[in-house]
Amino acid sequence: MYIYDDYDQKIVDQRVVQFRDQTRRFLAGDLTEDEFRPLRLQNGLYIQRHAPMLRVAIPYGHLRSDQLRVLAGIARKYDRDYAHFTTRQNIQYNWPRLEDVPDILAELATVQMHAVQTSGNCVRNTTSDQFAGVAHDELIDPRPWCELIRQWSTFHPEFAHLPRKFKIAVSGSVEDRAATWVHDIGVHVVSNEAGETGFKVIVGGGLGRTPMVGAVIRDFLPKEHLLSYFDAILRVYNRYGRRDNKYKARIKILVKAMTPAAFAAKVEAEWAHLRDGPMTLTQAEIERVAAHFTAPSYQVLAGDDAGFLRLQADNPAFARWVKRNVFKHKRPGYAAVTLSLKPTGVPPGDASSAQLDSVADLADRYSFGEVRVSHEQNLILADVRQSDLAAVWEEARALGFATPNIGLLTDIICCPGGDFCSLANAKSIPIAEAIQRRFDDLDYLFDLGEIDINISGCMNACGHHHVGHIGILGVDKSGSEWYQVSLGGRQGHGASLGKVIGPSFAQDDMADVIGQIIEVFAANREGDERFLDVVDRLGIDPFKARIYQKERAHG
Repeated sequence: MYIYDDYDQKIVDQRVVQFRDQTRRFLAGDLTEDEFRPLRLQNGLYIQRHAPMLRVAIPYGHLRSDQLRVLAGIARKYDRDYAHFTTRQNIQYNWPRLEDVPDILAELATVQMHAVQTSGNCVRNTTSDQFAGVAHDELIDPRPWCELIRQWSTFHPEFAHLPRKFKIAVSGSVEDRAATWVHDIGVHVVSNEAGETGFKVIVGGGLGRTPMVGAVIRDFLPKEHLLSYFDAILRVYNRYGRRDNKYKARIKILVKAMTPAAFAAKVEAEWAHLRDGPMTLTQAEIERVAAHFTAPSYQVLAGDDAGFLRLQADNPAFARWVKRNVFKHKRPGYAAVTLSLKPTGVPPGDASSAQLDSVADLADRYSFGEVRVSHEQNLILADVRQSDLAAVWEEARALGFATPNIGLLTDIICCPGGDFCSLANAKSIPIAEAIQRRFDDLDYLFDLGEIDINISGCMNACGHHHVGHIGILGVDKSGSEWYQVSLGGRQGHGASLGKVIGPSFAQDDMADVIGQIIEVFAANREGDERFLDVVDRLGIDPFKARIYQKERAHG
């Protein structure tokens, strides 16, 4: 994975010194709240409902074990002994003291980490497939391209004060596991008729108050032009994006207002001044960055491990975990393991400092010292030998990270909601827990198959509720917490936004509402039909009729 050079380290160290002085001046009363606000946001520091919240960047979801141990230490020393992984593949601390934040940033800098551009109207952390580099369906490894984007965007002077925040996702595989269609820019690796590798560029996706699926503005972009083309996109956005209304300032609003074709034309016109210029990536530069992402020292293994196959046949619990939490690796005899951060009773995405230290130990013993973060808020050991899977399973069970629910109904994506966030209209975590407790029968979960539930505490959609198979949105109704439900959302290829089924529900009713949705699905399912297929076939009316009939009867 990428290792800082001297230039990177100097930038991050200088930023720590700078913010330490800014914090000192603010605490001394020499800077006002208004003066300090943009400075703290540039360093990932928010003021939430109860305390500051610090968001730390994890570029494209990659962590070394030593970095994870520092993150654990920060949770222990400066927070309440836990941390939260987000849908942006970042990590958040919900309880640091403001006066401690410079020390936290200094500790992060010792292991090449920072909180730069995790907030504010700039290019945020670039995200990617959690299985990048090891996926069996990968066309090319997207991580070098993510790193090139990170280097291009960090402290880019022209794009430090955009109309609004800006998010980029890159997918290098056949399956889109990076939700590229709902990002400001989504990138897919493709090949042209000549067999050359390049990129399909999608612009104008996003969730929040006005959710939209992005539009393709270029079917094939030669790979050497990636950054110059991005420059053109951002310049068009910077020039024409609205700044008078923050709710209409995202690039998705601009693309819709212009139409994708007109926006693409503006980008092409701007790119005409940049193409083949200094931003063009040379093969030498591409190879320089790619050299940081060489394969680890894999053993040469003939194929599936006999002991692993035998244990699958003999142990149903292990087989169930393998089916849900183990992903096919491109190297024979290896696998990628997802550690579920979604056991019942724990806020989705949370992990204690002791758990983080233990995962770092697992990474060192079984996965070349590397850990991944998924945008589904789970952790991944990407390079585990099949012969080690039984040991990993046993240790993950002891940690509480072996729940075999990846992709199932209780693998809930959930923002911190009203328990922490000052923007939230309603709590998210209690809703997730109530649903998990309602569906705590693993046999039943397996029978139901893949169902994504996404929960957001407000319209900012940090829980990506619009693209959940079942989406839940917290809304305020006369000072009370209520929840709106949508059905049929999905990410990846064929991305679509869920349809709201009707009026919102009280908090105490939400587990029952989800139960009724599942009952309609089960009653109308044909064979092993997936939940989404049933929703597509029936539409939302049968679900709506069942739920509101029950509501009226209850009333």
